[in-house]
Amino acid sequence: MEKRDELYRGKAKTVYLTDAEDKLILHFRNDTSAFDGQKIEQLERKGEVNNKFNHFIMSKLESAGIKTQVEERLSDTESLVKKLDMIPVECVVRNVAAGSLVKRLGVEEAKELTPPVFEFFLKNDALHDPMVNDYHIISFGWATEEQISKMKELTFKVNSVLKTLFAEAGMTLVDYKLEFGIDKQGDIVLGDEFTPDGCRLWDTETKKKMDKDRFRQGLGNVVETYIEVAKRLGVEL
Repeated sequence: MEKRDELYRGKAKTVYLTDAEDKLILHFRNDTSAFDGQKIEQLERKGEVNNKFNHFIMSKLESAGIKTQVEERLSDTESLVKKLDMIPVECVVRNVAAGSLVKRLGVEEAKELTPPVFEFFLKNDALHDPMVNDYHIISFGWATEEQISKMKELTFKVNSVLKTLFAEAGMTLVDYKLEFGIDKQGDIVLGDEFTPDGCRLWDTETKKKMDKDRFRQGLGNVVETYIEVAKRLGVEL
């Protein structure tokens, strides 16, 4: 597979075209950012850890019958993925109250949410990813009602699989975001990534934060903690 021109450069990943029209290469960089890019650092090995972590999680989801974008891991920091027409919204599930939910609603942190809370956010850095609902998404043509229903269904299926996976490794899946796209067959497919950058994980016993909040809050040992999470799950690094 030949890597060609850069297609898109995000906060922590670069997407490259390939010699196959329907395939892309994701390059996970060591860049780490927070607060809409106001805080940026290079953290050694982060790209490698996230690439291997993402491949492991997506393989678990594929085994559970959830179609994902990932095709294969090419190197320590690169993966081959299907090209998708990405839907410009994030699907967020919250199993435990934390982060922006606590600030927005004034609820107690660490409160278990039953049932889990589902939220949509528009992917728009300039607008700070505002919350939207089904009506916004349909009215502005970002997705159809049928696609929205499928994204919700898949997001909760992911929740069922991963809550169990993390719990068995002594961790609580507090919340996370997913992104979906449409493949060439017209199917909704899980895209982007699932790493500690895009979810909240707490040690079940100690409540130690094991995700990007370590970077946001200046707690230190960011990559070391990501590695601990990976090793608990059995990811080969």
